[in-house]
Amino acid sequence: MKTSSAKAKGRKLQDWVRQKLIEYLDEDHTHDLREEITTAIMGEHGADVKLSQACSHLFPFSIECKNQEKFHGLYKILDQASNHSRFPPLAFIKMNRRKPLVVLDAEQFLEDYFYYDEENT
Repeated sequence: MKTSSAKAKGRKLQDWVRQKLIEYLDEDHTHDLREEITTAIMGEHGADVKLSQACSHLFPFSIECKNQEKFHGLYKILDQASNHSRFPPLAFIKMNRRKPLVVLDAEQFLEDYFYYDEENT
């Protein structure tokens, strides 16, 4: 695969994640989050999907996106995401003709899930 094709593939996943976050974080359509949630330029240091400070309290994760056919280093992907910010690392991964998946530290997931569950009961 050409480098330009691989970068376009990665950009497509970043754009998908950005669009989904805009949709879900602005359920009532009262805010324009297009400038609050941006994607990184290929090769840029930092998270792949960047949230403004005002927006990061709604989704407090450091996001890494990988769109490739083989995943040998999921822990390395999370390590890369954890180096971007103080927020817990979260990876969106995708393969051709497959739905995107999320990789998150198990303890973080359980903590977030049960805290959320307690808040909504």
